[in-house]
Amino acid sequence: MTTEQLTTQSDSVVIIPMYNEKENAANIIDAVLALPHQFDILVIDDNSPDGTAKIVKTKQQEYPGRVHLIERAGKLGLGTAYIAGFKWSIDHNYDYIFEMDADFSHNPDDVPRLYQACSEGGADLAIGSRYCNGISVINWPIGRVIMSYYASVYVRTVLGMKVFDTTAGFKCYTRKVLETIDLDKVKMKGYGFQIEMKYSTYK
Repeated sequence: MTTEQLTTQSDSVVIIPMYNEKENAANIIDAVLALPHQFDILVIDDNSPDGTAKIVKTKQQEYPGRVHLIERAGKLGLGTAYIAGFKWSIDHNYDYIFEMDADFSHNPDDVPRLYQACSEGGADLAIGSRYCNGISVINWPIGRVIMSYYASVYVRTVLGMKVFDTTAGFKCYTRKVLETIDLDKVKMKGYGFQIEMKYSTYK
């Protein structure tokens, strides 16, 4: 007797850029894949010298068809990592496309809430905001928190965009909204990328 395994593709993929994340890689993958809804994962690894990609490849064997990996030649910037991930996700017909950090600064248990906001609530972009209800930031120095908070206030005021956390990196996009944005024309490569993408979505 032979055993057949059938793995169906999820409607959702969580993009996680990684660089030297060997301490977190396996744990964050396990945490996302343990969620009640089936979320696939796409890791973008920028040639981490600590062997992050090797750990991800072991997880690919453990979770066939659910963990995907793009290996790049070197550190090319957060924005370019997500652009590569967006294009890959669109090409692979995912309807809900997430951004998430590998270091557990974003709580995996909140991923389904972002999903529901788009899949059931009709949002084209759902943001895991640190600033909607006061300030909720974990393990940041107070100076960084203050700078981030007031930077978001400034950007929101200048751009007229009704988003409390303009630099947030924990998000869910619908494929249909990403398909309206010319990803090849996104200019920002660092954290300004987060602001540009939100503004492009808003417009």
